[in-house]
Amino acid sequence: MEHIHHHSEKSHSHHHEGCAGHCHNHGEDGHHHHEHNLKGQLGKIGVTIVLLIAAVLIEKHCALSTWQLLLVYLIPYLFIGFDTLKEAVEGLVHGNALNEHFLMTIATVGALCIGFLPGAETQFPEAVIVMLLFQIGELFEGYAEGKSRDSIAHLMEIRPDTANVERDGEVITMNPEQVSVGETIIVRPGERIPLDGVVLEGQSALNTVALTGESIPREVGVDDEVFSSCVNLSGVIRVRTTKSFGESTVSKIIALVENAKDHKAKSESFITRFARIYTPVVVLAAVGLALLPPLFSGHFATTFPIWLYRALLFLVVSCPCALVISVPLTFFGGIGGASRNGILIKGANHIDTLSNIGTMVFDKTGTLTHGQFAVEAIHPEKLDEQQLLHLAAHVEHFSTHPIGAALRDAFPNEADDGCTVTDVEEIAGQGVSANVSGKTVCVGNAKMMNALGVTWHECHLVGTIVHVAVDGEYAGHIVINDRIKDDSAEGVAQLKNLGVNRIVMLTGDREEVGKDVAEKLQISEYHANLMPADKVAHIERLLAEKRDKEAVAFVGDGINDAPVLARADIGIAMGGLGSDAAVEAADVVLMNDSPSKIALAIRIARRTLRIARQNVCFAIGVKLAVLLLAAIGVATMWMAVFADVGVTVLAVLNAMRTLKCRM
Repeated sequence: MEHIHHHSEKSHSHHHEGCAGHCHNHGEDGHHHHEHNLKGQLGKIGVTIVLLIAAVLIEKHCALSTWQLLLVYLIPYLFIGFDTLKEAVEGLVHGNALNEHFLMTIATVGALCIGFLPGAETQFPEAVIVMLLFQIGELFEGYAEGKSRDSIAHLMEIRPDTANVERDGEVITMNPEQVSVGETIIVRPGERIPLDGVVLEGQSALNTVALTGESIPREVGVDDEVFSSCVNLSGVIRVRTTKSFGESTVSKIIALVENAKDHKAKSESFITRFARIYTPVVVLAAVGLALLPPLFSGHFATTFPIWLYRALLFLVVSCPCALVISVPLTFFGGIGGASRNGILIKGANHIDTLSNIGTMVFDKTGTLTHGQFAVEAIHPEKLDEQQLLHLAAHVEHFSTHPIGAALRDAFPNEADDGCTVTDVEEIAGQGVSANVSGKTVCVGNAKMMNALGVTWHECHLVGTIVHVAVDGEYAGHIVINDRIKDDSAEGVAQLKNLGVNRIVMLTGDREEVGKDVAEKLQISEYHANLMPADKVAHIERLLAEKRDKEAVAFVGDGINDAPVLARADIGIAMGGLGSDAAVEAADVVLMNDSPSKIALAIRIARRTLRIARQNVCFAIGVKLAVLLLAAIGVATMWMAVFADVGVTVLAVLNAMRTLKCRM
């Protein structure tokens, strides 16, 4: 099976719509650039505080005119506010003036000018403080966004820098992007595997935590598939590459996570649309608040400064920073937190759907089961279990059938026990016979036993029954089945506890096999003997039967699951063993193939939405309260600053909780 997979090669940029000019681009050195920006911003804030204190002391101890005081306070104001003023002007030039930079500029410039109106007090310190606190809010936002990016970057610290390639008898160290498919690479202990491939020589244990989130090492040997980004823990291995670097696991995961933010969630899109309508309405309301009451009072000259000040407070309070910053950040943090748990969500829009799953549909093979045949039970007649398995494994030594592979895997030492195997004959539709150290051993189905005239016994277990006859006498049978994953039952139980009211299993396997798995996992509804088109038809039916606002999810791993994954409200693919087609069609990828991770993904999605709603309610509630107080003249500039910058900082800090998934 191919491993993983992503569909988009687009570069990533993160942009808060509605806040023109306030965007963050991240390239190769984005992390260091981000740290440098934060340090520079912190330095500017520190210098501004010193300049502001100096200005206040000058005002207190020196008799200066209003114009002279303005010049004194302009120094810290321009020092801290230059970038904001620049963003406001650029937004004005590019036809996107109504952003938070424009609102802050109007409010603070108005505060600087209000002292020149007849009978009005100067508001120079307040103007500087508003701009200063706005920059502190920006600092918190930048820090929080950096933390959410770091959470993903921590997962993405898996990009191998070099590859050791065998060429012309020499081992050359080079960039993995220069290695071709089919070349041989050497991976030493402690190194990351740079490209996907197959082990040609050597054995080792691999740390797969970057891919799956699991800490248990995975043992690999000759002919085993290995995937880029895994760390080689023990022996030296030689690997033949099967994919180029651009198509390798690590590259596709990085693209998957980085492009996840390109898909906006419904809640996030609502905030963007809200900000576009809300901002011009607020500006017009502020203009009306400044002009209409003085005009109707009959004392315009004396009342205008009062209402202008209230209008300026109104503008400061009404800036929608807390919403347009914290809500997208909340979703981005949720994606980052899920990534750290081995759950890759392809876009913020899928978080909404994940939280509302009412019907969960599972494929069986490779999803709830391992998708590989294994010996489940051995029922000998005249031999002991090991002897029966020993003889069957010898007969199936050269078989390419999955049943033969399962028998060999169950008795791996059959090639070294000194037995001789001759006269191997495969009988179509029945089984295989061979001479094993002088004994005629026949391994096959009931048809073979009947053809030999051997009396065989029924088995009550579900699975593929392999009968064994030795020298014409019945020796017993071996039950081979696709084993259920260890956490499948737990995963189904967790989904029920989360309120997923309908769980369905669809399988192309036989009726008795489907029934057996469904009963073991306590799944009440299952459908067997299905072709891919039948699965799509069942999904269509379930979509028609679902309740309003509930989503239908499908979990699968195979190429035949791709149409169903694409048709469901949300498709969840097993990324470890899943086919590229399934992973491409899915909206969520589970890197370690554990069904129990689905419940975790739902809990993360619900928690992310809960935090986003908290931010929206808190921000709007505080702003409405202070806006009302500003309109009636009770609010102060400090209250206005808290309603804008303070609320933004608190909302951003709350959004950062999505990075911590203690579940």
